[in-house]
Amino acid sequence: MSFPIDFSVAMWTLGFGAIGAAVTGMILANTDLFLSKAEMASTEFLEEIELKTLGQGEQRTFKAKDLWKKKGAVVMAVRRPG
Repeated sequence: MSFPIDFSVAMWTLGFGAIGAAVTGMILANTDLFLSKAEMASTEFLEEIELKTLGQGEQRTFKAKDLWKKKGAVVMAVRRPG
């Protein structure tokens, strides 16, 4: 049985491809080289966001600026994927 290319050359090619894929995967998994940078949200943007109460009580919707209108507040904005 003869192969169109030498079998050992094909195995070396597959081996180098697997090593290259592993190295690329390690770089992409452990660095943020190719990710977009996070953008900081401004106070003007955050104060116009509508918030909804959670839980079993009365469901209420209000603007985020109402949280810090009378007293200071710590605000964390998280964007869910999807």
